[in-house]
Amino acid sequence: MALLKEDKAAIVSANARGQNDTGSPEVQVALLTARINDLNDHFKVHSKDHHSRRGLIKMVNRRKDLLAYLRKSDINRYRDLIAKLGLRK
Repeated sequence: MALLKEDKAAIVSANARGQNDTGSPEVQVALLTARINDLNDHFKVHSKDHHSRRGLIKMVNRRKDLLAYLRKSDINRYRDLIAKLGLRK
């Protein structure tokens, strides 16, 4: 369920604001989105896995809080990120 090292590095490099940026809200939201998408595929097969569903809900709420922070601090970065990740259709 965890992201592979190469996948994680690709996501970080695609969303980083600088060279060594791994903690910006954009990177965190992108990593959470990748993990959420992986878990959604997991739940299509294992519909009764309620313990992992709790983790999914925690990740969705964390992503929601990070997006709210980003929208409050810099609306242009927020709009670019949701367009890039395909969120908020």
